[in-house]
Amino acid sequence: MGTKNDGRVLVIGSSGQIGTELVEGLRERFGDDAVVASDIKEPQVEQAGPFAMVDALDRRGIERIIEKYEVKEVYLLAALLSATAEKDPAYAWKLNMESLFIILELAREGVLKKVYWPSSIAVFGPSTPKDGTPQHTVAEPTTVYGISKLAGEGWCQYYHQRYGVDVRSIRYPGLIGWKSAPGGGTTDYAVHIFHEALKSGRYTSFLKAGTVLPMMYMPDAIRATIDLMEAPSERVRERRSYNLAGFSFDPEQIAAEIQRHIPGFTITYSPDHRQAIADSWPSSIDDSAALADWGWSPQFDLAAMVDDMITHLKGSANV
Repeated sequence: MGTKNDGRVLVIGSSGQIGTELVEGLRERFGDDAVVASDIKEPQVEQAGPFAMVDALDRRGIERIIEKYEVKEVYLLAALLSATAEKDPAYAWKLNMESLFIILELAREGVLKKVYWPSSIAVFGPSTPKDGTPQHTVAEPTTVYGISKLAGEGWCQYYHQRYGVDVRSIRYPGLIGWKSAPGGGTTDYAVHIFHEALKSGRYTSFLKAGTVLPMMYMPDAIRATIDLMEAPSERVRERRSYNLAGFSFDPEQIAAEIQRHIPGFTITYSPDHRQAIADSWPSSIDDSAALADWGWSPQFDLAAMVDDMITHLKGSANV
């Protein structure tokens, strides 16, 4: 286990799908006391280290936590995700953008040494090359979530170039994990399908057959996030956001993998409004820049992810 000699780490949005596992991963690497979890709501799981309630839009509240715990790094995860954000675009923009400005400003003022802010494949749109989407390419998003992430990428790069802020980012593909509930994203079917398979042996997908999307197993996403933040600054050449890939599949392919464990499992299809969002996104990602700059490489493929998900969910109270 390493140590954080230059102050504690603060995770804002620690109760979400990524935050829950990121806090665990950071505490495993640096120690329970070195990582402060924070969210607008009380955590559902018992905390091994400090927790503070805060609204991501409350600058003074965030400053008090930073001062109290001598925080020097912030992981800003608070956001409304793709499908949820479409229900309230104005609030999604406010939350996703203003929270980022608060943290970037604190870093510009020298209060923070390092900032992590997640982006997403949602920055891409129908005009983006769908197969092997490059690190640098056309980005014309069609959702408020994607628009806010694309704008945020630009602000991250601006604050780095203009003020020298050490801000780092990853464009996450769809994320699959068993420790927390999905957060309202378009790729959430790939988590729901496991719960329904184990509960009822059948699942109705809100995406149609043949919808191939880039995905990643949560342990790989957490490892990539911490590895990027721990990389030497001179190795971090992309200050907008890094493409990241794990594996790509459609609902039929993941259903077939689940059938290896649950032979009677069946899948049907009833596409809804989320299909249009999925259709605007890439089917596979070129993440060679992350490999070249800081040594990224995924450990899980589709089969290994399904094996691990089912093993853990069978023994979990989440099912």
